[in-house]
Amino acid sequence: MTDLAAPAAALRATLRDRIARVFIGPERIVDHLLVALIAPGHVLLEGVPGVAKTTLAKAFSATTGCDFRRIQFTPDLLPADITGSYILNLRDQQFVLRKGPVFAHVVLGDEINRAPAKTQSALLEAMQEGQVTIEGETLRLPEPFLVLATQNPLEQEGVYPLPEAQVDRFLMRSSSSTTPTWPERSGCWPRTTTHPPPSSASSIRPPSWPCEPRRRPSTSAPRSFAISWVWRGRRATTTRCGSGRVPARA
Repeated sequence: MTDLAAPAAALRATLRDRIARVFIGPERIVDHLLVALIAPGHVLLEGVPGVAKTTLAKAFSATTGCDFRRIQFTPDLLPADITGSYILNLRDQQFVLRKGPVFAHVVLGDEINRAPAKTQSALLEAMQEGQVTIEGETLRLPEPFLVLATQNPLEQEGVYPLPEAQVDRFLMRSSSSTTPTWPERSGCWPRTTTHPPPSSASSIRPPSWPCEPRRRPSTSAPRSFAISWVWRGRRATTTRCGSGRVPARA
């Protein structure tokens, strides 16, 4: 156990450092994702829109070298849209399997409570057994397999609460607060004054880029005003939900 402590701590520090290049938020959420990936397990991310839940999922999968797929849950989403189905190949007149987005290492279920229980249940077998059954054929999912599901805890209109059987499939439930810390306040400015935005992976300047990345004026007065305005808006009792952490695009 002692021999594994040092490599695990180094892996955790490297993962935090690379994800922090694009994600501004509590480091404990990154720890939760790492634990769920190794355990293995799944994580339910709760938070209002704009707190970079999708950005975190993309950065985590890119940093760990895992395949990433995103499923936008809607009321008209079908179970076959998640697991896949057999379609007719007109060339040879045979049915071939078209795998769904669940066949990936990291699967992001965005706004999972927007879909009815019938569609949500399509993830039960995948999350518990690491496999899916399509037309009576059982197929194994790639390993490691991690489901990151997001839901908005504030809006309750037009949503379908997760059944207890599905909530039990999640190893952890992590909430992303909208109240910024001092590192977040100081770290959000470089991410909103550069174009293109920073990336968690090594970036290469495109040959067709006409000029160097441009910067907006970054004097101290506008910077302090912008950060304080966002900070006060998040803490105000009359505000339902404050500004998010998603970097602005030029």
